[in-house]
Amino acid sequence: MRRAPLQDCHPLALLLLLLGSLAPLAAQSSECPKWTSAQAHQTLDALQTRIARWDDAYYRRGERLVEDSVYDQARRTLTTWQACFDSPAAPTVPMDDSGRVSHPIAQTGLAKLDGHQALATWMHRRRHDALWVQPKVDGVAVTLVYTERRLTAAISRGDGLSGQDWLPHAQRIAAIPRQLPASAPARVILQGELYHRRRAHIQAELGSDGARSAIVGLMSRHELDIDGASQIGLFVWDWPNGPDPMQERLAMLGAWGFADSAYYSQPVVDVDEVGHWRQRWYRSELPFATDGVVIRQNTRPDAADWRPRPPEWAVAWKHPARRSLAVVRDVDFRIGRTGNITPVLQLYPTQLDDRTIRHVSLGSLAQWRDWEVRPGDQVMIRLAGLTIPQLDEVLTRTAPRPALSVPDPERYHPLSCLRLSGDCEEQFLARLTWLSSHHGLDMPGIGEGTWQRLIDAGLVEELLDWQTLTPAQLEVLPEVGETRAANWHDSFQATHEQPLGSWLAALGMPPVAESVLHDPDGRINLAALQARERHDWQRYPGIGATTADRLVAFFTHPEIEALIAKAQGPLP
Repeated sequence: MRRAPLQDCHPLALLLLLLGSLAPLAAQSSECPKWTSAQAHQTLDALQTRIARWDDAYYRRGERLVEDSVYDQARRTLTTWQACFDSPAAPTVPMDDSGRVSHPIAQTGLAKLDGHQALATWMHRRRHDALWVQPKVDGVAVTLVYTERRLTAAISRGDGLSGQDWLPHAQRIAAIPRQLPASAPARVILQGELYHRRRAHIQAELGSDGARSAIVGLMSRHELDIDGASQIGLFVWDWPNGPDPMQERLAMLGAWGFADSAYYSQPVVDVDEVGHWRQRWYRSELPFATDGVVIRQNTRPDAADWRPRPPEWAVAWKHPARRSLAVVRDVDFRIGRTGNITPVLQLYPTQLDDRTIRHVSLGSLAQWRDWEVRPGDQVMIRLAGLTIPQLDEVLTRTAPRPALSVPDPERYHPLSCLRLSGDCEEQFLARLTWLSSHHGLDMPGIGEGTWQRLIDAGLVEELLDWQTLTPAQLEVLPEVGETRAANWHDSFQATHEQPLGSWLAALGMPPVAESVLHDPDGRINLAALQARERHDWQRYPGIGATTADRLVAFFTHPEIEALIAKAQGPLP
């Protein structure tokens, strides 16, 4: 579901998002917030009121005002803090019951499991009964009643005991049969989900994309036209007064025209099978949006005993969250080889798409200035391209704003930090790492960790100091020893055979096609390259003014000239 823009949110909603984002932290610590009694009363009252409003919107009007993950975090936080301050639960906001129809059998809702282990425990306790898995279709719940095989009632979920009368709309929806076959029992009560039809919907890529809101909108119309009705499908997930065996129920539903139920309900025996269907339905094409899977027992209690609360015989395992709340622990400013500054948000661990996310890159210093994120801020993150966590929103900003040491972008550029100095270690280390990589001199066994050890030991302060290191100097380093020292030394020695073009790339020359460097004889003439001016470089395809200026600056820089000369000298 898409959330309302931040500027449209009530300030109290932002407060609640703050509270929800702190829930993972509360779970990791036994400490309670250090609030006065008045602060605790005000905060808990605001939180209880907001949750009650969410419940009222969901159960009375079928509207989901917040994502399930936010709602669940808020509920956990409320429970934790009520225990901290010995605060009783407040009553929910009363709902207007006018114009409502009673459910003949209560709609129960579902408890949500939080992972493989919880599901394994639940399934083990039911090992003597058959189990089934279904997609948890993301729509709006409905009860259908057939009397003498004719559709006589369609009721929205409401509070589980009563809901809105949807019969006039239901009679126009082709997915809901108005008449059951003559073989059907005299009274049939079905519970299911009205969903918004989608063409080749892939949940992992598209999310729910307003699917539930679309159904709420259609069912809220004064009149449902043919076009609107054609957009609505039905997934029947239970037949409370039907036969006990699940397979028998599914077979009869399929024969009556409820094809989705029979097709998508699958028998399972262990967590791996449930996980298989969960991933399959998450990442493959479906005609509806989903937000997880439902695991059901074959048998259930008598329907007269059902209550509007999560039952013992069915549970939900939600899909991994596509967005998640997080608290910023710190902000690092990483300086790369070319002097680019990349701010990285260090987060308290948060779950996103079955992964634990601890940091998010903001890409550039300019982007950080736009967001102006600081430690203590509450943020929403999402996955881009299914793999890369990105900042989606800044929800609340801590006050007063913590101070940060932000690098001066004027200090760093493609030719800065060619040697080690007080504020240059990060860029200098990035230069060395690039130099030994396949982009440069391709030194086997030499990487960032190697260079960090050499810097820490005071053995490398200039970009090419490693050329003169001996095996004896290397093997005394911690956890190095004779064999590794010899291998490192061999890698250093092998660079003497590298061509000039590789050395230029290793030292940070702006990337150009190798042919651009060659003279008519196919050789690299260093003096000729150093003599080229901006317009000379721009004669070559693909080299614009910016790259030409950087090439001129590189080849005329005194330190680069000295490094090239040293690189061409003999190694010991």
